[in-house]
Amino acid sequence: MKRIKSACIQQTLTFFQKPELQLSRETALQMNKAEVERYEAGLKRTKTRYQIIDTAEQDDGSIIIRVKKQYNDKVDVSEYFD
Repeated sequence: MKRIKSACIQQTLTFFQKPELQLSRETALQMNKAEVERYEAGLKRTKTRYQIIDTAEQDDGSIIIRVKKQYNDKVDVSEYFD
């Protein structure tokens, strides 16, 4: 028999705007930063335990973030976030 003792997930997410919008880098970057903030607010609202590991702004105005987050709120994941 096996049982999951703890688990978390690590994701790499890209926030970008459609290329056909032809936005300047600054405008795209501003819109993507707002989207990252909404994503983070959603994690807080659902009380998902998370940690943003890395954030990188790209030349085209997109933002890539690496995030570690709780997979299941029924198990203790402290070892992943300490």
